[in-house]
Amino acid sequence: MKLLLDTHLLIWAASDSKHLSKKAKKLLNDTENQLFFSVASIWEIIIKNELGRNDFSINATAFRRSLIENDYIELPILGKHTLTLAQLADIHKDPFDRILLAQSISEGLTLLSADKKLIKYGAYVQGV
Repeated sequence: MKLLLDTHLLIWAASDSKHLSKKAKKLLNDTENQLFFSVASIWEIIIKNELGRNDFSINATAFRRSLIENDYIELPILGKHTLTLAQLADIHKDPFDRILLAQSISEGLTLLSADKKLIKYGAYVQGV
């Protein structure tokens, strides 16, 4: 299966967080699955760092490098992804989550997320 991870799942997986469900761990550890991350997630991390939140501090450069070193496939944002945004139901307002969803639809990937709003998009998103 080709899996695109939502930003929070990427962070949880990298830190072996207790928030990562058994289902998520099983999918991430299955060597048959291809794991993808979006440049949108790196962008989101940079923006959250710039907001200066005390509870959030991730070196985006090191984080990206670690994902690549761990065989995650980097997914750029393409024009077709942005055009897919216009076709999405207006369930979720978060622009980062919406572009991840559009990328998963455009590329035939399954988006993994624990976000209850994203999970409402149905077949395109697998809740973990």
